[in-house]
Amino acid sequence: MSDHVYKMVELVGSSETSIEDAIQTAIRRAGQTLRNLHWFEVVQTRGHIENGEVRHYQVVLKAGFTLDDGAA
Repeated sequence: MSDHVYKMVELVGSSETSIEDAIQTAIRRAGQTLRNLHWFEVVQTRGHIENGEVRHYQVVLKAGFTLDDGAA
């Protein structure tokens, strides 16, 4: 078993549907440009209210990915 080194990035996802969808949106988009994503942690949840109704959900999350080993 090899030792792992992780890099963390902070992401913000939003959705009109749900908190879970906001998380999926952030991870899906990050996965288009980051390799080796392995975990996430939601660090903040908030939303936008309009006319007494929840209009948007927003989450701030930290996502971790392993660094490439640099071997050719």
